[in-house]
Amino acid sequence: MAEALRIEARDDRTLVTLDRPAVRNAIDQAMVDELHAVCAELETSPRVLIITGAEGVFASGADIRQLRDRTADDARRGINSSVFRRIRELPMPVIAAVDGYALGGGAELAYAADIRIGTPRVRMGNPETGLGIIAAAGATWRLPEIVGHARASELLLTGRTLDAEEALAWGLLSSLHEPDELIGAAHALADRICTNGARATELTKRALLAPAGQHPAIELELQAELFESDEKHRRMTAFLERRAQRADASKQTEAPKQPEPSKKPEGESR
Repeated sequence: MAEALRIEARDDRTLVTLDRPAVRNAIDQAMVDELHAVCAELETSPRVLIITGAEGVFASGADIRQLRDRTADDARRGINSSVFRRIRELPMPVIAAVDGYALGGGAELAYAADIRIGTPRVRMGNPETGLGIIAAAGATWRLPEIVGHARASELLLTGRTLDAEEALAWGLLSSLHEPDELIGAAHALADRICTNGARATELTKRALLAPAGQHPAIELELQAELFESDEKHRRMTAFLERRAQRADASKQTEAPKQPEPSKKPEGESR
């Protein structure tokens, strides 16, 4: 039984809610272990993953009580980094639905998602240097990919926190929604994703995550697989049939042209 997470599994998606509201959903070892268990399931049964937080907070960061006692060996094990990388590499897209604080490790968890949406209450940033450590769970390399090197440097070196409008303007969030509409908006994104070809979606994500040196070869190889798939043939056939039906319907609804009035020969009297 999960204790740090609430998990709602459907056929095509899984909703995970970080659920330690007493500590603003701080990420502790139990939560990391439970997130690994979620990843293990989604690696074998790929579904869209939505991650959010309980009671108006995404995640306030790593649990400082545990973090304070971690050693150099713990740092090298990459406790948070390993699970965030695993989330990032899940076969199907990951959506972070962010409300309230997403700080430190909470921000790095959001950075690991493919799509991030939020509310006007979002406060996002990496204050790690103020605690005498660095953002070592993905921020130093994921954040520049998202917002560019200059803005990532400002955020990480100053430790300041962005509000929702700044996060939207910087591209950390793709849209803002009222708090009571946030999960609905995340499900709407999942609905759109799930109407598409599942394998095509997986391979699109794989291409997006591939290093620059693998392009364009990786797109060509992945496309080669899809070109031979039954799904491609079925979907394209259905598309052509719908287009033909629309064309036929359009012809049938066109109003018949009215005959032009006959002209009397010149010089004819009335």
